This record gives sequence, C-alpha cells and structure tokens, in this order.
Amino acid sequence: MSTFDDRENAFENKYAHDAEMQFKAEARRNKLLGLWAAELMGKSSEAAAEYAKEVIKADFEEAGDEDVYRKVSGDLGDLASETDIRSKMVDLMAMAKKQLMEEI
Repeated sequence: MSTFDDRENAFENKYAHDAEMQFKAEARRNKLLGLWAAELMGKSSEAAAEYAKEVIKADFEEAGDEDVYRKVSGDLGDLASETDIRSKMVDLMAMAKKQLMEEI
C-alpha cells in the first residue's frame, strides 16, 4: 500500500470517528436536555427518563437541532423561553462533549 493510500485511510478513519463522536455528543446533549426539561415540568425520575428518550428520538425527524428545539419548546410552553432553551442546548452540548472525552 502506498503512502497516499495510508493517508487516505487515515483521513477516512478520522472522519468516521469524528462523525460517530458528534452523533454521540448530540444524543447525550438531547438526553441531558430532556432531563432538564422534565425537571422543569415536575416529572418523576422514571417519567423524566422516558421523556429524555422522547427528546432523543425527536432528533431523528430532520437534520439539525430545530426538531429537538420544537419538541422541548412545545412541551415546556411558558416554563422556558426560546433563549433559555437554546442557551441550555449550547451549554449541554459542551457538557456532553466533555463527558464523552472523559470516558475515552
């Protein structure tokens, strides 16, 4: 195998790894967001865990974060503003990435 082939394989492997890590970070962020929203709604721990799963599933409706935002925003109603939810999503993404890096 040539050096070019080795480099190509290395780039492909890195891309696949980065994509997998991004997917895991988004799923974890969505879980954390669901738990946060469930707490605001006063759900029990079991109901909160189920709600977090619903938020994770909502992310598969379309590309990007808007599907998750719509789900949480619609369920929270007046309990949180758009700014609160979007800020929490950013904060929780950073937390999710940090948690994943600590697990490696």
